[in-house]
Amino acid sequence: MEKDIQTLQEQMAFLQKEVTQLSDELYAQQKEMAALRLELLKLQQKWQAAQGDSGILNPAEDTPPPHY
Repeated sequence: MEKDIQTLQEQMAFLQKEVTQLSDELYAQQKEMAALRLELLKLQQKWQAAQGDSGILNPAEDTPPPHY
């Protein structure tokens, strides 16, 4: 009986360690995902801004060069 209790205590300690490691890993992944989401949002905003302001004029808006 004493040996069974000791075995259960060892298993419990092992499982507690594993749960702590998994929790730490999950937290690190959540932080990384939050940072990646923020970076993705910034890139989307830059891309949308670049779409609206390409710097290319319509032919109707473009004036001909002075030698014409």
